[in-house]
Amino acid sequence: MPRAMILGLAGPTLSPAEAAFFREADPWGFILFRRNVESPAQVAALTRALREAVGRDAPILVDQEGGRVQRLGPPHWPKHPPAAVYDRLALPLEEKLDLCRLGARLIAAELAQVGIDVDCLPCLDVPVPGADAVIGDRAYADDPARVARFGRAAAEGLLDEGVLPVIKHLPGHGRAGVDSHKALPIVEASEEALESADFAPFVALADMPLGMTAHVVYTAVDARAPATHSARVVSEVIRGLIGFDGLLMTDDLGMHALGGGFDERAAKALAAGCDVALHCSGAIREMEAVASVAPVLAGEAARRAEAALVARGRRAAPIDLVDARARRDAALATLR
Repeated sequence: MPRAMILGLAGPTLSPAEAAFFREADPWGFILFRRNVESPAQVAALTRALREAVGRDAPILVDQEGGRVQRLGPPHWPKHPPAAVYDRLALPLEEKLDLCRLGARLIAAELAQVGIDVDCLPCLDVPVPGADAVIGDRAYADDPARVARFGRAAAEGLLDEGVLPVIKHLPGHGRAGVDSHKALPIVEASEEALESADFAPFVALADMPLGMTAHVVYTAVDARAPATHSARVVSEVIRGLIGFDGLLMTDDLGMHALGGGFDERAAKALAAGCDVALHCSGAIREMEAVASVAPVLAGEAARRAEAALVARGRRAAPIDLVDARARRDAALATLR
């Protein structure tokens, strides 16, 4: 049985040492970054090699949002717009939503062609004035109801091509005053404010198969620990108030919002109720530390993992992707 972690790797090919480590450690899945991407043929070979290393059809993730966050890009893959672009179009809302779904489907089709079957999208965070720019145009709007509608459109677009969406960053990163890649954000909003805005899009998409935590402290819920390490946030907010019952992964354990060794970071997250620890750097010693505390997936975590993988089989009827791209790009061209 696989173990409760998702791991990265150092470069564009799987080294013998990495293959041996993955074979022994047996992570549930893998995540790719720009350093792992050169060409379509190379990425397809890499995803095959990763699955061969663990002897099963392991999920392979990527952050392919568009805009600032796009790991597969030119010259081999087209640029995709940031999330905020869709709501700026001078069109009726339903047409905007249709184009957002189409945009996500185009991304998913490109990912599926090279063996990537999970996209860390949609970003359901609701930005507020004065927040750090790390979310910015990665958010679909600044209104929770619109974020929810665009987020669902994007998630459904991915599922249309058999790629799993990951709702992030539970239960909301939009108010963070600092970038959690660099420091620990502390959000002091009231529970009422959080429930009416930050949590609302996640409630609307609580049926999605995968979710990712935020390395953010919410003092109204738990003043001592970020969501990733907080049993109160996971049980009372993410599982309770929001009602999310999908597989819950951490955001990257390597981000500077978290402290301590990598074994401690992973152990705290799993003890808090996260199902899977995500480690992205590909540094072998750090991955060994995570692996030293990651258990075999069992119980509810195993059930959620299996349910998520089953959802990869959901696909919509095929469409003409060339025509779809032309339609999407023609609409986007009106903003230039």
